[in-house]
Amino acid sequence: MPKTRITAEEALAYHLDPQPGKFEITPSVPMTTQRDLSLAYSPGVAVPCEAIAENPETAYDYTTKGNLVAVISNGTAVLGLGNLGALASKPVMEGKSVLFKRFADVNSIDIELDTEDPEEFINAVRLMGPTFGGINLEDIKAPECFIIEQRLKEEMDIPVFHDDQHGTAVICAAGLMNALHLSGKKIEDCRIVLNGAGAAGIACIELIKAMGAKHDNCIVCDTKGVIFQGRKDGMNQWKSAHAANTDLRTLEEAMDGADVFLGVSVKGAVTQDMVASMADNPVIFAMANPDPEITPEEAHEVRTDAIVATGRSDYPNQVNNVLGFPYLFRGALDIHARAINDEMKLACATALAKLAREDVPDEVAMAYGKKLTFGRDYIIPTPFDPRLIFTIPPAVAKAGIDSGAARRPIIDMERYELTLKSRMDPTASILRGINARARQAQATMIFAEGDDPHVLRAAVQYQRNGFGRALVVGREDDVKAKLETAGLGDAVRELRIVNAANTEHLPMYKSFLYDRLQRQGFDLHDIHRLAARDRHVFAALMLAHGHGDGLVTGATRKSAHVLELINHVFDARASDGAVGITAILHNGRIVLIADTLVHEWPEAEDLANIAEQAALVARGFGLDPRVAFVSFSTFGYPISERAEKMHEAPAILEARGVDFEFDGEMTADVALNPDVMAQYPFCRLSGPANILVVPARHSASISVKMMQELAGATVIGPILSGIDKPIQICSTNSTANDIMNMAVLAACKVG
Repeated sequence: MPKTRITAEEALAYHLDPQPGKFEITPSVPMTTQRDLSLAYSPGVAVPCEAIAENPETAYDYTTKGNLVAVISNGTAVLGLGNLGALASKPVMEGKSVLFKRFADVNSIDIELDTEDPEEFINAVRLMGPTFGGINLEDIKAPECFIIEQRLKEEMDIPVFHDDQHGTAVICAAGLMNALHLSGKKIEDCRIVLNGAGAAGIACIELIKAMGAKHDNCIVCDTKGVIFQGRKDGMNQWKSAHAANTDLRTLEEAMDGADVFLGVSVKGAVTQDMVASMADNPVIFAMANPDPEITPEEAHEVRTDAIVATGRSDYPNQVNNVLGFPYLFRGALDIHARAINDEMKLACATALAKLAREDVPDEVAMAYGKKLTFGRDYIIPTPFDPRLIFTIPPAVAKAGIDSGAARRPIIDMERYELTLKSRMDPTASILRGINARARQAQATMIFAEGDDPHVLRAAVQYQRNGFGRALVVGREDDVKAKLETAGLGDAVRELRIVNAANTEHLPMYKSFLYDRLQRQGFDLHDIHRLAARDRHVFAALMLAHGHGDGLVTGATRKSAHVLELINHVFDARASDGAVGITAILHNGRIVLIADTLVHEWPEAEDLANIAEQAALVARGFGLDPRVAFVSFSTFGYPISERAEKMHEAPAILEARGVDFEFDGEMTADVALNPDVMAQYPFCRLSGPANILVVPARHSASISVKMMQELAGATVIGPILSGIDKPIQICSTNSTANDIMNMAVLAACKVG
């Protein structure tokens, strides 16, 4: 896949807009009436307080403790940046909290402790124990991280997990299981070399020994060479535990004849000569970040039989901690575990290894950009695999139950797996699939409004994210100035800027436009003004002549006005079959609303046409269309002339014999709420509707704006459907990310 470029300006903007940080806290219970307040606080809250005081275990029933993890750091080892301090570590800790929620639906709060004293750190965390169901330690330097974790494990009765150590170790172990399976080797027979004796390295070698690797077959190296019995220089108790009885003294000597290399050290630590000296079918896990000890290309130049993994997403076999920690905690929390022990970690690794050997779902292949099959380039599942949430936690939970770590064992494991499936957010996989399709399409996208900073930022993001080439309509000096103001001055060399005044194609564009409009009251002067001075028309002419694959516009002008300008070049009126469809993303659901752009007051026949176009868009999103014609009445009651057309439209679709589900007329709650829908057993929809066809454009607009403002829904669109070329019209309040999303939809030809 094309590599993604992230600039400092983009990273800062991501953390700043639409509000500072990466998450917010919202209540999960009603908080609107006096009764709600009385139940939430005083006097109602006294009842669960007394229940917990009498039986502490009920805290898991009456509070968030059972699904709440603290991500805690003092910032002494932030990523690869070193000791930045507690405050500077906060963006990383917020990010870790978001990953917990995104991948395993675990609520998480970041806590940054401003101390480098292990005793102060230990005491602070220990005192917070009643609040949380688990503690995730992060970015704490060695050897303090060993001391802190061990003491907290001893003094607390909830899981304490240092992800920099054990997260890496678990994924490494999973990959190693499959690499050895492919190479036909047994772990107890393998000579294993580890380079890097810090937190992650020590955890890796400890877990691999728990898998069956023999102590005498494991050589651990650090910056001073092999850790051997009797060495005094640079030693501590954690290194000493893995000192080998050996005459080997350097990494180069240790690598000679080794079956496995595990690297958690630095770029370039391994040479091609070292790789060449390894045993047949060597396994090389070069996990240093951001650059591995040796790249896969360098390793394969000298050893085509090598199985190589790294910590990077742009190479196969990424050792990515996000495959482990969310699901480990999910399983541990769900059994109210006292700890995450070795049995649970090995169960996680084994489940990951087994999952990689199974057939890969199409949506995973789509997100990854190619078909994935178990083999040398696919030994570890990808983070985008939706099966992780209902595969890994049950394995972890079972291991916790069997090893005695569970306070509340799960009796019905099959039912537990079903509850885990319900935690998945289908919108995430759908949007990943669309992004993957856009990267494969590599469409040249025309951004019509090069005078707008948001549009320019979107164009830069589109190109730097590997979706294709961005063409910006505007004046070069103006575009350059606005990019520099936005902190993207270097991007002017990447974008192609197209100015109507300088293009050789303008005469051809004008001739085409005059042929279309000469009998509609436009003279040659009007044609020149439109083609040479109006960016929306000029961009549409570029698209019509194949000088781009898609068009994004509308960020600076009202959508109705932009649509009228596009109609000068394309047939995009209601009578031509054009439709505007808006996607609403909220609480893990996608619902399409139509028509939000073109039809002012559609009749029954128009509504049927709108439904068919919306079904095409739904399939472009990867949805099976279920159309509801919504009104203020349900299946004929109350009787109203205004609802009649909503009643007639389904009959028209039935006569056409369309291949998707539809029914109506019905109110929105019947369409969207399965319990309410169940009151109408004759309803032809098999589940809640994902397409709402509304009576008029004004009602569609009201619905979309209310969902956006009151419910905080994400809105994509209106998506323009039913015309010859992919054109997407943004709203005037679109962010750069919104505009880029519309460009991605155009690249995928959704609509």
